Amino acid sequence: MGFSRRSFLHRLGAVGGAAATYSAMVSLGLMAVPARAGPMSLPAGLGRGRSVVILGGGIAGLVAAYEMERAGFTVTLLEARDRLGGRNWTLRNGSRIEMVGETTQTVAFSDGLYMNAGPARIPSHHEGLLGYCSRLGVPLEVEINSSRSAYIWSAGSNGGKPIQMRQGVNDTRGYISELLSKALSRGALDQDLSAEDREKLLPFLRAYGDLDETGAFRGTERSGFAQVPGAAGQFGRSREPLPFRELLANEQLRATLFEDQLYMQATMFQPVGGMDRIVAGFQRAITSPVRMNAEVLEIRQSPGAVAVTWRDRVRGTTETAQADFAVVTLPLNILAGVESNFDKPVKAAIAGVPHDYSNKIGFDAPRFWEKDQIYGGISFVGGETNLVWYPSNGLHTARGMLLACYGSGRAAKGFAARPIDEQIAIARGVVARLHPGHEADLSAPAVVNWSKIPFNMGPWPAWGGRGGQEGHLDDPAYRLLNLPHGRVYFSGAHLSQMPGWQEGAVLSAQRTLNLIAERVSNSVAEGRARASAA
Repeated sequence: MGFSRRSFLHRLGAVGGAAATYSAMVSLGLMAVPARAGPMSLPAGLGRGRSVVILGGGIAGLVAAYEMERAGFTVTLLEARDRLGGRNWTLRNGSRIEMVGETTQTVAFSDGLYMNAGPARIPSHHEGLLGYCSRLGVPLEVEINSSRSAYIWSAGSNGGKPIQMRQGVNDTRGYISELLSKALSRGALDQDLSAEDREKLLPFLRAYGDLDETGAFRGTERSGFAQVPGAAGQFGRSREPLPFRELLANEQLRATLFEDQLYMQATMFQPVGGMDRIVAGFQRAITSPVRMNAEVLEIRQSPGAVAVTWRDRVRGTTETAQADFAVVTLPLNILAGVESNFDKPVKAAIAGVPHDYSNKIGFDAPRFWEKDQIYGGISFVGGETNLVWYPSNGLHTARGMLLACYGSGRAAKGFAARPIDEQIAIARGVVARLHPGHEADLSAPAVVNWSKIPFNMGPWPAWGGRGGQEGHLDDPAYRLLNLPHGRVYFSGAHLSQMPGWQEGAVLSAQRTLNLIAERVSNSVAEGRARASAA
């Protein structure tokens, strides 16, 4: 006799309860495992009588604690620092920056200024993180990720002069449109396009590149005014176009495509008051024990439990917690130094992934850039400092936090090896080239070399020896660590396709919770089925 899905779920619920029904709905595709959308909701009684210890209080650990607490688990969260958030770290006046091998810095920004030392923007398609912002009451504002008044600049090209982004974008578009228009007119693409397609493409190119009636690019007002339009007969006059050769010689020309990258496309968001407002939202909502300054020393699991030993960094004492499950969100290079009885392949996978490099340097400054109509956005400079990032908040106020370095990868490794004073001097010198005369306005520098930050020692892993904040990751170690290891579940942005983004942490944590939910619900259903049979 056959059963409908509805009758099957009804009978399963009678035997296994809500947890078993939830698991079956996931398996049948009636309740999808989250892949993108916002906050999840596990059945309220799923974890009743079960416990979990969560290692690491970054975004993944906070999501896990928040959701598992609400699902009825007994939750203990261990964090080695005296703050939560992990890479979600906002510096304000009085903040201390401790880096291995360096003198501790004390931030001296003006009141109200802050520097997001880690993540500083949220794309609008990161619905998981945005969903938690909504759920936790974290107010957001627009992050101005691109300004056409900002610059591209690289030493040795265009006489070392910065090129305004709008001119780099539109002059390049004009020249390329002219070349393609000429190719069409000469029949060079006849084998690729029909006559009808050519007739439609030519007028589009004229509009796209702002070409004249002959199909030539002779400059465009899109690139800015040499004379601004004014009253009466003061007509606007466009700038002379830069020579195409100068544009092609500029090493930062590719940066004109920055805002076309999916991760950087408008609209972008930031929490009002700093990225750590998200952490504060989780901290208000989580009522389970949160142990700060708890440095994990050892993880041991048996068939029936997980035991985690940690040291209180303030008191110097050690404690051990036992739980049914452990969710481990520690960075892999930190986890590699923790004693464990993990299987050898798992230990090798953890120890074999190098971490990348990333640096930020911020200054307190009067808002001189706003006099050049730069409101938010980024100037791309290349080299060791990579960019200058202008603040989106506090527009038209007296002072702002200017980020004069945000570089990652190979160049960042060498830069972090320089003395701190030298790093500051180089960043200051870049600002001097972009905004001559204003280097003296920069005060209260704050330097963050993520490769030296305790309990991180790097911003994100370099899977396969390659750095990057996002990618198509499929290394053997990556696949292995995305699987449960007994009662231990590894989780975090580093085990997502977005290791440099908070959304990766959210989605990895949600995936982990669904794996645990399925395991618990299956166990409950099996136990009740055995009891019913007896």
